[in-house]
Order: sequence, then structure tokens, then C-alpha cells
Amino acid sequence: MRAVQVKEFGGPEVLMPVELPDPEPEAGEVVIDVAYADTLFVETQVRSGWGREYFDVTPPYVPGGGVSGTVTETGPGVPAEWLGRRVVSHVRGSYASRAVAAVSGLAVVPEEVDLLTAAALVHDGVTGAGLIERTAITRGERVLILGASGGMGTLLVQLAAARGARVVGLARGAEKTSLVRELGATAALDITTEDWLLSTREALGGSADVVLDGVGGELGASAFPLTADGGRFSAHGAPSGDFARLDTREAANRGIRLFGIGDVQFGPAELGRLAGYALGEAANGRLRAVIGEVFPLERAREAHSAVEQRGMVGKVLLEC
Repeated sequence: MRAVQVKEFGGPEVLMPVELPDPEPEAGEVVIDVAYADTLFVETQVRSGWGREYFDVTPPYVPGGGVSGTVTETGPGVPAEWLGRRVVSHVRGSYASRAVAAVSGLAVVPEEVDLLTAAALVHDGVTGAGLIERTAITRGERVLILGASGGMGTLLVQLAAARGARVVGLARGAEKTSLVRELGATAALDITTEDWLLSTREALGGSADVVLDGVGGELGASAFPLTADGGRFSAHGAPSGDFARLDTREAANRGIRLFGIGDVQFGPAELGRLAGYALGEAANGRLRAVIGEVFPLERAREAHSAVEQRGMVGKVLLEC
């Protein structure tokens, strides 16, 4: 099969197209003929050597963890009716033309959803829906979203707005803030301006009941004071280089509940349920996956460069 490997930790140039043996399914597994593979910013960080305390990978390895495609082979104990089904799944090593997945982790793609859209939802749709549930966003609450124009940020804006929240999104530049408003945010502000904190506080009417931080670092930490007493703050993103470092004592004193990356790690049953929910919302026209660009598998280096440069609006995907 065709695949891309990280030969050593480093820049995008370490991504190398290779030929690997076709995978074979074991009991309870299927082989997926991959149509599209998801990409995530964290994959570029892991490729560079960051986060070894979180991610146990050693080069050479095939990066990636989410695919959409068609089941072409089943292992022992898997019902034959899975053959030919269009599915999404989390897998280990998705930058490849074929992937093995446990049947327990598959989610069927509805007829109304194409495989490109499905791939854009396999990670961010699951995590976004899970975040909305974990933080228990309700109608009328003020929700601040950092990184609102990214793959998951665009979904969070829609999911929070669908619950009746008043959404304020932060992004970079006029094109991105315009998209955020189009997706349902009450206000969208440019985080590169000097007075973004003041403007954001005004847009929120003082403070946010929920802050969803997909950026991390100093920007995420700077947004923490915007959280209302008794509110919730989710520090789940680290594209800035690290997760937001928050004052846990202050959070406790103000009754603010903190969430982190561990709160969006789901077991197989939850992964399947949340994926099914996101795909269902897309099928019903209530959730739009924003896709910035699609690269052929062999151009994974360019895909990683595009992700790292952050100029793209929405998701970057690989066509396998």
C-alpha cells in the first residue's frame, strides 16, 4: 500500500512517501480502503519532536489517526454486511491508502454525507461535540471560542450556537472573522489587534460563562480573566506550543471549573456515539465542515506546511 512515514523528528521534509505491506485484519477488525485522511495541528508538533511525554511514537512511523473510506475486507468474527460500507474511524497511522480498524470503533457515513466531509468530522466533529457536552453549554450562555476559524473552531461555533449560546469567536484577520460570523457567532474579533482583550470583554458583556481555548500558550492564559465566576474554561489546544498555563488556585477561589486535553479522550463507545452525532448533524444540514485544502497523500509535506503556517481557513485533508 502507499503510505507516508515520519523518518525522523524534524520539519515537514521528514515526511517520506513509502510502499508498505497491505494490512491484514485480525479478529474483530476490518480493512478500510482510505478515501481521505484527517490532519491535525498536533500531528505537526509530534512530527517535530514535541510532546514526547504525551505521545509514544518513535520514527519511522506513519502519522495520523482518522480516516474515511470503504470497508473492503473483514477479519474473523466480523459480519459480512460491513463489506462495502462507507465508514469513518480512528486508526493508528492514517496517512496510508489502507487502514485497519476495530469494527467496534466504526461509524457509518450517512448517504447524505460525502467522504470528504466525513473525514473533516472524524476528529474535530467528535472532539467538538464532546467538548460541548463536557462543558454543558446551555441556551443564553456567553461562550468565547479561541481559534474559532480552525477545523474544530468552526464546528464549535456552530455547535454552541445551535444550543442557543451567545458565541464570541476569536480568529486572525478579516477573512477568518467574517467566516466565524457567517457560521453563527454573535461577534467575531481579530486576536491580532492590540485591544482584543478589551473588545472581547465588551462583546461578551463583561465575561464568558464558558471559554473554549483551542490556541493555548500566552493567548489562552490571557483569556482566562474573561471567564465569569462560576464559569468553565477548557484548555484543550496547544498550537501555540503549549497548553495555557492557568492559576488553579484562582480558578478554585472563583469557582471556575477547568477542563484539559484529558477531558476529550474518549473510549470506543463514546467515539462511535459522538462521530454518529456529528455525521447526523452534517446529514441534516445543521453542521458545516469548512475545508481549506485537500492534498494528495504524496504531498503530505505541503499539507503539514499549510497547517503550520495557519493561513488556511478550516481543515486540511489528505486524499489517499
